[in-house]
Amino acid sequence: MESLKFFSRLIPQRGEFLSPQRRATMVSSFVALCLICVKFVAGVLSGSVAILASAIDSLLDLSASLFNFYAVTKSEKPADLKFNYGHGKIESLAAVIEGSVILVSGIFIFYQSLKKILLGSEVVHLDFSLFVMVFSLLVTTLLVLYLSHVAKISKNLVIEADVLHYKTDILSNGAVLIALVCVKLTGWTLIDALFGIGIGVYVAHSAFELLKRGVLILLDRALEQDKLDAIFRVLDSAEEVTSYHDLKTRQSGGVNFVEVHLVFNPTMLLKDAHDIADSIECQIRNLEGKWVVITHLDPCDDGEEYAISD
Repeated sequence: MESLKFFSRLIPQRGEFLSPQRRATMVSSFVALCLICVKFVAGVLSGSVAILASAIDSLLDLSASLFNFYAVTKSEKPADLKFNYGHGKIESLAAVIEGSVILVSGIFIFYQSLKKILLGSEVVHLDFSLFVMVFSLLVTTLLVLYLSHVAKISKNLVIEADVLHYKTDILSNGAVLIALVCVKLTGWTLIDALFGIGIGVYVAHSAFELLKRGVLILLDRALEQDKLDAIFRVLDSAEEVTSYHDLKTRQSGGVNFVEVHLVFNPTMLLKDAHDIADSIECQIRNLEGKWVVITHLDPCDDGEEYAISD
């Protein structure tokens, strides 16, 4: 009963808004489930290690997509008394987990391919296998186009991770297809294993960038330089601000957080300084993306106290 209650909380109720990113994770989960079925059947019938490896990859895709649906659902919840800064970092955690899944997938494909080279095996039912891989390639390409559109409009790290994930699937499916064509034309079944090794290495390599990005966000890395430059332009344009210091930035989900100390003339009225700070906060919030801006008003520059080492 508890498990049913858990899943019921993830399924949108009547009248509840279903965001594009949640819908995207549901679509990718369904596509992964379909590809698992057809690839496993083709892999077992043909004996192709490349197709079986691709089926395992789709199984991992399904696990990642289901977790992504959970992560997106939770990350969209607003801040509360327990999580004052919101739940956005669940997205980064999901990206790290998905990157780990991709890495494990690549290692498994490499192992299976190496095993086939050492032990050897035949590839049969090539025509059916070719049809399955063409079908998988077309479906995955359509899914990537859809996910890329959602990632562009939502700026969601989880969906961006899914795009990267399924792009590697396009390349791996394409490589499997080429391998099967080569086997059909030449009869040299070792090609299947050699392509499997290449796919495994590429898939594992593609995981590192995703892992790195997710981990850095979890560690509260500062925003990218272009966003920092935009913030500097806003701060430098405020003539009434004599200086500023202790600028700190980070990202949580799709929200950019900014904290900064603004220095004013000590004779300025607090209301006037507060109005100027409000104007600066408003300008930063009008930059591309979602922003949470916190300013601290100082009557003198005590920046050396708060200096951040390089």
